[in-house]
Amino acid sequence: MAQPVAALIPAAGRSRRMGRCKALLPFGDRCAIERVVATLQAAGIEEILVVLGPTGGETARVLAPTAVRIVWNTNPDSDMASSVRLGLEHLSPGAGGVMVFLADHPLVGVATVKALLGAHSLSPETIHIPCLGGKKGHPVLFPRAVLSEIRTLSTLRDVCRKDPARVDLLPVDDPAILHDLDTPEAYLRALAWWQAADGGAPP
Repeated sequence: MAQPVAALIPAAGRSRRMGRCKALLPFGDRCAIERVVATLQAAGIEEILVVLGPTGGETARVLAPTAVRIVWNTNPDSDMASSVRLGLEHLSPGAGGVMVFLADHPLVGVATVKALLGAHSLSPETIHIPCLGGKKGHPVLFPRAVLSEIRTLSTLRDVCRKDPARVDLLPVDDPAILHDLDTPEAYLRALAWWQAADGGAPP
């Protein structure tokens, strides 16, 4: 039986370019990180870790009713890779892989997450990256075999570039894999796309 995949949501950044916490940006009656958690749970992922920074108290309160585990990154100047490495320290030993799901990609569909899980079940030693029109997106599913490299290499991009032969670019019909929330303009674009595509429906 295949080992279950866990999910890790790095959300410890300061959101400098956005000017406010990206994880708490509203999409209807739920904020971005609530949508991410709901999508992961709807896809069947049970173990979900969220890495929060020193100013993540409000995000922690929002997530309190959920079943996620919160890991605190106390270094205010750490990067995303550092948060991922910290989260991996709290990963269950039975996890067969980790889906790194950024909090600023809240519109990714359940079908996309399930497609990544399906690809992992067929090729459990491969890094699976969703793509649309030749463009790579998020989330990315890392197999257990490469987790030690995440702990030693500088960035997740370095892990993917180390051996292109072990990387699967999985075509998906989901523009949301490319929608981030890095700036106020990006948020407004993502919000407009969501309202037009889904009519404000939940994932």
